[in-house]
Amino acid sequence: MNKRKKEKGRRHSRAGVLLLAFGLLLSLTGCAGGETMEIVLTTGFHRNEVFRLADRSCSLAELMVYLTTEQNLYESVYGSDIWNAAGDGEALEERLKENVLAKLSQVKAMTLLADRRGVTLQAQEEKLVQEAAAAYLESLSDTEKEALGVTQELAEGMYRDYALADKVYREIIGDINPEISDDEARTITVQHILIRTVTHNADGTTTPFSEEEKGRCYEEALRVREEAVSGEAFESLIEKYSDASESTLSFGKGEQEAAFEEAAFNLGTDEISGVVEISEGYEIIKCISTFNREETDRNKEKIAEQRRDEVFGQEYDAFVDSLPRNLNEPLWESVSMIRDEEVNTDSFFRIYQEHFHPEEQGTAGDA
Repeated sequence: MNKRKKEKGRRHSRAGVLLLAFGLLLSLTGCAGGETMEIVLTTGFHRNEVFRLADRSCSLAELMVYLTTEQNLYESVYGSDIWNAAGDGEALEERLKENVLAKLSQVKAMTLLADRRGVTLQAQEEKLVQEAAAAYLESLSDTEKEALGVTQELAEGMYRDYALADKVYREIIGDINPEISDDEARTITVQHILIRTVTHNADGTTTPFSEEEKGRCYEEALRVREEAVSGEAFESLIEKYSDASESTLSFGKGEQEAAFEEAAFNLGTDEISGVVEISEGYEIIKCISTFNREETDRNKEKIAEQRRDEVFGQEYDAFVDSLPRNLNEPLWESVSMIRDEEVNTDSFFRIYQEHFHPEEQGTAGDA
């Protein structure tokens, strides 16, 4: 058995790296491109003050509301054992803490940006703040209120900050509606057969096959392609020869390796490419659909969202670069997730969405 076939047999034997899906959480779209604001360590904080950003302060209770909400959202999807996955629980918890710190620092920065732009909440929005805070308090048990340190005043302040951040973001991007053509956003669907010419190592690196082995792989790719154009069922050839983890791909321009993409976008429906060399090896591609209306429309919105975020990011990044920020390091280091079966609240962001943007329910966490 040659090295390529051995690699094919091993490709599913190693556990994949667990990726924390921060997009799952209901958070502000586009803030700073998701980057964490650099925090400077200092002293002289008030009791239970986690950080300061200019004249904005974040309390321990605010941090715990965000951290516990996100912790429980993860556990509702992946189970409570996620923090012990592959023995990496401590690192996962630390990454979640850092994400929460980033989210809160973004919200505080956005309230400052709202001040600079003269953005305020109107009377009806203030009413929604109070209603959301009351709904959140009502959703908490006495045990949860005590564990998080939540009061009506604190909840109102958090929802007010979140609403201001949301409002200033929507104001900045409100007039940005880029025209995106079908061709620019076109999404196609293909099936493909990969004859791999590299070995994937346990440390994440790859080792290329020797020139002799690579030559044998190329000859095999030519034979497979000949079988395909001669009428052999492409699905059976995939099953017999392909080293790819996915046999069918839907994608738009700029989403695949250049050689693969160029060959795929030049095919008509049911056409089969020649042998295409990419970094992983040799590909034979069959076009299933040259245009997918549903996927193309989704890709249009994705491209539009990226462009809106770019415009927003230009203003936001320039603004936050000038802000002094300080972290209460001893308090921050002492923060840990609450592990108590009676503390399972995960509704903070959902309640905000229900009160402020009920028409967007089910879409806020997709970005």
